[in-house]
Amino acid sequence: MRGRLKIFSTRSLATYRREVSAALSAYHRRLQELFPEEIDGELSVFRFADGEMEAEIGTSVRGCDVFLFAGGARNAEGITSEENKLETYHAVDALRRAQAQRITVFEPYCSPGRSDRLTRRNSVGLWLHFKILISLGIDHYITFQLHSEKSKTFIDPALCVVDDIPAQALLQKYLCDKLVVNRQYLHTEVHNNWLFCSVDAGGEALAKRFAASFGTKIVISHKQRDYSTANSVESISILTSDPIEGKVLWIIDDMIDTGDSMCKLVRELAKSSPAAINIAIVHAVFSPPALQRIGELCDEHLIGTILVTDTIPCTQEVLLKLPCVRVVSSTAMAAEIIHRLNSELPLSPLLAHFNADDYLKE
Repeated sequence: MRGRLKIFSTRSLATYRREVSAALSAYHRRLQELFPEEIDGELSVFRFADGEMEAEIGTSVRGCDVFLFAGGARNAEGITSEENKLETYHAVDALRRAQAQRITVFEPYCSPGRSDRLTRRNSVGLWLHFKILISLGIDHYITFQLHSEKSKTFIDPALCVVDDIPAQALLQKYLCDKLVVNRQYLHTEVHNNWLFCSVDAGGEALAKRFAASFGTKIVISHKQRDYSTANSVESISILTSDPIEGKVLWIIDDMIDTGDSMCKLVRELAKSSPAAINIAIVHAVFSPPALQRIGELCDEHLIGTILVTDTIPCTQEVLLKLPCVRVVSSTAMAAEIIHRLNSELPLSPLLAHFNADDYLKE
């Protein structure tokens, strides 16, 4: 064991942290034997009259194995991305000053993850974020589904360990549990009538992983961006060896931001008369005007289901405007990650390739 376990969160992920703590009840008896005191820690944030911030730890963490849930994305409290990041940095500083033995920052969604390229005289947001966290003294960084594989190389493993957990397995298990259900349906219906589609060429690898997991073919889309305007797409081209007509399509991606690419792709695919078009993504960013754009597709019955995880909280506004959204919880997986790390058990079972046939056998 790595020591007494304590779990904290910034304000934006307080609900998420409570759900993780509840999921840890699966290990409750063992945890109570080892750590008879409460594992949830108390973190308070104060603002000075001039707007400056200060974080205070209300729980002793001396010698503890501390996990801090944090994130800079949309939240029910309406805290901005900038304030969320600043609160994270203050919380880490307070935990280090309180002499925590080990500090792990767990960001279910890494909001600066797309700022990972140096293409001109620009800052690189992900590098800045990691640099600040490491300089403040974190020992471990965990997230679900980083935007690119190269992002993990931003961190020197001699200074800090990084674990990028592939959360697409949560979506794959949901599909098996709720839609596929048994191996017969998998072999007769899914193999022959489902297709997994990438949003762009960069997402082809993710779509291939889903297709390999369920034994289906893939559809690849190529988008031509309008580089004069941020987050805009000029045109979409579809590449497939199988006819789309009458097939059930699942568009796969790591996130939806403004929804421009996704909506253009859905309308292009709809021209080929598929039986249904569904979407499965890990991070539901939904920056404006995404809710309006995607809501129009739902109203026109062009989308059947939008499957997302709770790495970014789906507020009441999201659920009201997009009634076709289905949220898959990641908190049980987060709890298992914490349990395995604190118990010094391998994370490899969570990194293994998902196979629908093997899963349904069990």
